[in-house]
Amino acid sequence: MKKWMYVISVGSMLAVFLFFYFAFLKESEIKEKQHAEQLAQERKAEETRKAAIEQKARDDAAKRAAERAAADAKKEAEKLARWEAEGKKIQDATDAANAKADAYAKQISALEVELSSLRTNKEKLNREAFEFAKQVEQARINKRNAEMEIQRMTDMIAKRAADSALTRMPPVAAKP
Repeated sequence: MKKWMYVISVGSMLAVFLFFYFAFLKESEIKEKQHAEQLAQERKAEETRKAAIEQKARDDAAKRAAERAAADAKKEAEKLARWEAEGKKIQDATDAANAKADAYAKQISALEVELSSLRTNKEKLNREAFEFAKQVEQARINKRNAEMEIQRMTDMIAKRAADSALTRMPPVAAKP
């Protein structure tokens, strides 16, 4: 009997174990289902939370991209406005310089015409002065020639008169 004791005690323990095992097996399955449902709910809540976070991140990224695009567009517009303003300044300065250059060119041409007329007038006056000087010199030469002619004529008349018998005094007779 002693042998059966080993089998009976182990068998009874197995029966007690199986009784408790099957009793808790249903409970365990229910708990396992509840735990699985709870995990599924938590996973679903986590996925929903992750989806909300991802959506928020996408919205924030889109908002930042829009802000960055707006800032880039604003910078580009400001850069373009500065470029156009500088271009307008340069164009205005160029136009003013061209207008001034045109005015100076007109003034230069007017002054060149005036200079040309003054040079022509100067040449004319120089010619007139030369002609007057020539006439004065010619008048002096003519005066000298006339004076020399008068002197020669006077000398000739004086010589003829000296050689003439009429101009000599008759010899005075000597008184005896």
